[in-house]
Amino acid sequence: MQKDVVLITGANGMVARALSEELVRNGYSIRILTRHKRNENEYEWDVAKRRIEVEALQGVKHIIHLAGAGVADKPWTSERKEVIRSSRIDSARLLLETLKANDIRIATFISASAVGFYGTLTGENIFAENDKNGGDFLSHVCSEWERVGQAFSQEGVSGRTVIMRNGIILAPQGGALVKMVRPVRWFVGAPLGSGKQYMPWIHISDVCGIILHALRNPTVSGIYNVVAPEHVRNAEFMRAIGRAIGRPVLFPSIPKWVICRVFGERASILLEGSRVSAEKIISSGYRFKYVTLEKALDNLLR
Repeated sequence: MQKDVVLITGANGMVARALSEELVRNGYSIRILTRHKRNENEYEWDVAKRRIEVEALQGVKHIIHLAGAGVADKPWTSERKEVIRSSRIDSARLLLETLKANDIRIATFISASAVGFYGTLTGENIFAENDKNGGDFLSHVCSEWERVGQAFSQEGVSGRTVIMRNGIILAPQGGALVKMVRPVRWFVGAPLGSGKQYMPWIHISDVCGIILHALRNPTVSGIYNVVAPEHVRNAEFMRAIGRAIGRPVLFPSIPKWVICRVFGERASILLEGSRVSAEKIISSGYRFKYVTLEKALDNLLR
């Protein structure tokens, strides 16, 4: 039986690495788009030069677009903002244009997005997929990113598009969790600012599980929040990390002004956070492996 061919972008990211292994275990054939190919199943692309090895796209049934420069890694200079935008949006547009130019059609286009779509704010509202965007920098990036993703099906290139508004992805190596654990391990961990901001999170196993669920179920189409059902505030999150690794969280908080001084405009993504609904993906038939933060951290840290 011929294996379905899946093309993945964002090969260096932790989600792409974990997903590639999961897809192979589940019988898919994997191709990778990368700037520097090293293996037989890797193909080169250069978004700035608007170039893709067309062979990467031939015979592909599904594309999973995970490419995107880190949002919190570097200060948000105008140049960095353009890198954040281009690595997500221009790369998706290049895929779309190359598929159209070569008259290639695929069954499914799955694109990452983020809960940053809803804006950096804290409140009791629970955001669902049909809510409006928040109007700040990351909201605009997510909106444009999603608009290009939806064009794949709107323009007849893909049978369907699935947009994943990811929360904070928790993984054993890399990502936000490693950065949060380090100060707690050294007894200097503390909530950020008020500690009241929500942190919509998801275990990396569930991210991969939702992608597999989408690949296997043709009725999964459109935009989905990819977050765990549990709503957790930052202060609760830090204490949960402390319990998982056997360290007390001794300090009441890191003052807002300190975080703003260190991180500048990026501070908003640390100091604000909303509740986000997982009801739509649950209604599609997906069953979470990690429903509570305690269970997720037990798996990742113990």
